[in-house]
Amino acid sequence: MLRPDYPIETARLTLRPFRPDDLDGLFAMQSRPEVARFLYWEPRDRDQVRQALDRKIHESTLDDEGHGLTLAVACRKTGALVGDVLLQWISRQHHQGEIGYVFNPEYAGRGFATEAAEVMLRLGFADLGLHRIVGRLDARNEASAKVLTRLGMRHEAHFVQNEFVKGEWTDEAVYAILEHEWKARQAATG
Repeated sequence: MLRPDYPIETARLTLRPFRPDDLDGLFAMQSRPEVARFLYWEPRDRDQVRQALDRKIHESTLDDEGHGLTLAVACRKTGALVGDVLLQWISRQHHQGEIGYVFNPEYAGRGFATEAAEVMLRLGFADLGLHRIVGRLDARNEASAKVLTRLGMRHEAHFVQNEFVKGEWTDEAVYAILEHEWKARQAATG
């Protein structure tokens, strides 16, 4: 079980549970075609975003395998919602998890996704006791692959045309990091 103390602050970001007043910021992300391009869903209208927000609001604790912890990522200086991050508990028996993230392109290129995803790795390894965390993505999503590489995750697999998404066969890339690798990276970076 994982129930973080909120808010979680990094040098530039605040990670916290989603709130009803995040609707405009979430809509600004999820309504954009370039955000939905490599995801399973199409750009969302306001009602669809409201439904997604309702789900996210209830994902602030991680109680058991199969569940996810989804957090809003806000800029500490402005309070603006810049993205969201996810830690999914895949297997209790095998101590496996998965991270994910979606960020507003207006804030791209600043390292926010890497900074926020690093928190999710810490929560998974240090707080939940996971052994292995993966990141899965559409293999065409080069920006996301760079984030996972910066996090110290290795490219472990490339599945060719393994999913039919939005009317086309897509490749999937899988990145992963083990707890001892994460700890060594933390020790090296201070």
